[in-house]
Amino acid sequence: MRITLQNRTFSEICVGDTASLTRTLTREDAEVFAIMSSDHNPTHLDDAWAAKLLKNGKVSGHSMWAGSLFSSLLGNELPGPGTVYREQTLRFLRAVELGDTLTLTLTATEKREDEHVIVFHCQGVNQRHEMVVEGYATVEAPIEKVTVSADPLPEITVRRRSHVFSRLLETTQATEPVKVAVCHPCDEVSLTGAMDAARHGVITPVLVGPSKRIRSIAREFGINIDGCRIIDTEHSHASASTAVGLCRTGECEALMKGSLHTDELMHEVAKGDTGLRTGRRISHVYIIDTPAYPKPLFITDAAINIYPSLQDKADICQNAIDLVRVMGVEQPLVAILSAVETVYPKITSTIEAAALCKMADRGQIRGGILDGPLAFDNAISSEAARIKNISSPVAGNADILLVPDLEAGNMLAKQLCYLAEAEAAGVVLGARVPIILTSRADSAKARLASCVVAARYAQARRTGKQKLVTGVG
Repeated sequence: MRITLQNRTFSEICVGDTASLTRTLTREDAEVFAIMSSDHNPTHLDDAWAAKLLKNGKVSGHSMWAGSLFSSLLGNELPGPGTVYREQTLRFLRAVELGDTLTLTLTATEKREDEHVIVFHCQGVNQRHEMVVEGYATVEAPIEKVTVSADPLPEITVRRRSHVFSRLLETTQATEPVKVAVCHPCDEVSLTGAMDAARHGVITPVLVGPSKRIRSIAREFGINIDGCRIIDTEHSHASASTAVGLCRTGECEALMKGSLHTDELMHEVAKGDTGLRTGRRISHVYIIDTPAYPKPLFITDAAINIYPSLQDKADICQNAIDLVRVMGVEQPLVAILSAVETVYPKITSTIEAAALCKMADRGQIRGGILDGPLAFDNAISSEAARIKNISSPVAGNADILLVPDLEAGNMLAKQLCYLAEAEAAGVVLGARVPIILTSRADSAKARLASCVVAARYAQARRTGKQKLVTGVG
């Protein structure tokens, strides 16, 4: 909706004329002002720091936030479009706390004919009628009468990137680092990812690969690998076999992919005699951190099982439930995705979704609450679920998104990353140990988050706190 502004010219304004506006300071206002001004003083943004540093102990807005509102009055109303600032003086008498409502008033006190200049007295009082800010503004008033029709300003939404991963890293309480076989870390990204996790105390890396090449990469890119055990191998095939062997014997509690191809590593993992297979189907889980969703989204399977059968999906679902429980969710909410939210015989994924829900009812899948089929919007939006009259504890609040097949899952995860500013960590489950699969496109924080998730899973297995279901069906 377009807005209309009409100015008041120099000749139309008389001494004593006034204009006012009222505005309530929200946390989002304070955050946007911090972004625009690059003023990151934590007393304006963080409750803990405000309690520590300020007399009133409460988050207070930037003083100039209140001052900037006088500019709004001058530019929009009195005099309005065409006004040119000459001078502004302000005294800040009280803090503006979050939730305070200010009423700001301009009063014309002086006119200077020769320059078309007007001086305004500026006052701002809060809801308790206390003076908060006071001063004077000197402006050059317009001499031409205009009416301006303009589009509304663009909307601003404050979104916190990496809010999930940041909390994950902050709350990780490792009793001790998890020993991880890092398979063929022969490029900067894979070696840096492993050593960053080591530096944060998350893992103890065992570097498996050509030792000369690993040391050369470390020297070239300034990566500190002092004190790391290196197991020398000739090539990537040997690296995969050796790293898997370390996990099979229990010497390492997790496996991390380096610069070799995923298929090469997973081929060794899947071998029946020397690999890491269990009675459970191996599957991949993406941990998605997106600003648009208040908690992590776990998407499975978008990397390993191309067209999973119903029994495969039961395993995939159980793997994800086990992981999310380790991450602190006692009873994960599982949305089984399809194109529609009703069972439709021509769409196989809807029939399988219904079957999985009944399997959960019969105890064949345990530890979570399942619902499906659900379309994506119904799974993550309570409003969309309400409009469709879907009554479910899962709809609009899902923890896990179980996708129909790899193509759908991969496209969904990539769309979230590239269109919704999400970051994605990843881990492979269903083997004897968790497997960390990282990509060159992953951010450093996403790679570290993958290590943290795998480490917490391995720690839970070590301490017995994770109650894994040994078989499904």
